[in-house]
Amino acid sequence: MQFQCWYLSEYEAQVIALQSRLAQLGVSIEPIVVEKLNAKFLRLNPEMALVFDEDGLSLAAEGMKMQPNWLGEIARLKRATLKTEMLARACQTNDKPKLIDATAGLGHDTLLMARFGAQVTLVERHPVLFALLEDSYRTASQDAYLAPIVANIQLVHADSAEYLQRCIDQKIQVDVVYLDPMFPQRDQNQQTIKKQAQVKKQMQLLHMLLPEQGEMDLGDHLLDLAKAVAKKVIVKRPRHAVYLNQETPQHQWLGDACRFDGYFNHQV
Repeated sequence: MQFQCWYLSEYEAQVIALQSRLAQLGVSIEPIVVEKLNAKFLRLNPEMALVFDEDGLSLAAEGMKMQPNWLGEIARLKRATLKTEMLARACQTNDKPKLIDATAGLGHDTLLMARFGAQVTLVERHPVLFALLEDSYRTASQDAYLAPIVANIQLVHADSAEYLQRCIDQKIQVDVVYLDPMFPQRDQNQQTIKKQAQVKKQMQLLHMLLPEQGEMDLGDHLLDLAKAVAKKVIVKRPRHAVYLNQETPQHQWLGDACRFDGYFNHQV
């Protein structure tokens, strides 16, 4: 796996460290120093690449730039309560559970759960997305408000199915496994859900980095593994999406646009 990495000269030391880290993750980068990294440059260079500038490490393509902006989540975290956050209620984060977030994404849900005290293991298999998460983690660790929150988070570079299977083999048990599949694009009648006209830039770039590869990306294979590891599995779905693995949940928390399906395993 190879990527170009555009960067401003003052960040050369960070890019050299990034190059070494990505090599450990199986990614080769070609560092290219540029004078300006602005919107015009990104429009003129639409191919997917990494970017390192005053915002830290980002992924860029087609004139867009994105990163897991954990600092940008501070306002939400400060106003969050168990009453306003269904995810926190569904995962019972106030009880400070041991939790595996097996579908990391940008890590924003992990931040929320850690904010309420959950001890979260955040699992991500794609090396570039994992590097983006690591960079956001480092930045957040230096922020006075976020530092005690991210202290509740452990980043793990692994395939989620393989990680959960290792937990089973080693008889490791947790309180909650959280699943937020990347591509739940079918409704209850097996019809494709129409995409919104304006998909968020972050999600557009994530979909480009992590292209859909058939049924596996719906996350069906993870549910049985998660149920063998956790007392409770919480699955985030669009309000009208099919049940994961066609399994009816034992409980649901319903919102306007999404829902959280709960599967309980009292034998764990």
